[in-house]
Amino acid sequence: MALIESLPWTFWLLSAIGVLLTGISKSGFAGGVGVITVPLMSIYIGPIQAAAIMLPLLIFMDIFSVRAWWQHRSTDLLRIMFPGALVGIFIGYLLFDYLDDNILRLLLGILSVAFALWGLSKLGAGGRAHSQLTGRISGMVAGFTSFLAHAGGPPMNFYLIPMQLPRKTFLGTAVVFLAGVNVVKLIAYGALGQINTENLWLGLILAPFAWLGIRLGLLIQDRLDDKLFYRIILVMLFIVGLKLIWDGV
Repeated sequence: MALIESLPWTFWLLSAIGVLLTGISKSGFAGGVGVITVPLMSIYIGPIQAAAIMLPLLIFMDIFSVRAWWQHRSTDLLRIMFPGALVGIFIGYLLFDYLDDNILRLLLGILSVAFALWGLSKLGAGGRAHSQLTGRISGMVAGFTSFLAHAGGPPMNFYLIPMQLPRKTFLGTAVVFLAGVNVVKLIAYGALGQINTENLWLGLILAPFAWLGIRLGLLIQDRLDDKLFYRIILVMLFIVGLKLIWDGV
């Protein structure tokens, strides 16, 4: 408990804001801006510990999100993406002690900004599907980046957004995919010794903000039309990309 007592109030303020935004993002906007929480926490603690604190919180949020969106998932798309995600998580597990987080954030940020700009320029031109190979690769990259920094949203969106699926189908598929990835990550994080009492207590203190974010996300998204919804997703992806680039340089 020594760490909890030593953390400044600014840590709790930024962490609460980050967790709240993550809850809103996961339940109403498919996790697009939730990646910002780990960088915010990392101002005061190590990024590995920040990721470990967030994982049980993400699974807590997933319980509510999956209940809300389960019936809208696309099983066919999940079958394409999820096997690749398992491979990506396993690669992250094997390389956990050797990878540079900042380089990963920089590359992911560049891809996120590029795709967001491309998506905004094509929005309204009609949906199109990528190949199954693209889906498997996107799933693998999403599993890998999610394992390291809970940043699986941008690679997943690279595959899903161009299809311009109905909003509920997009959300259901994204929510179930990310929830499955988080459950598998919990096993890997536990094997690496990252799930411990101190981190669980830190997460428990922040849990009310996770619940509030989920409720707000469900409330907000229900009031948006599909075109505005996708525009918000892409703008958030652009902002997250800039944040990742900033953290990586």
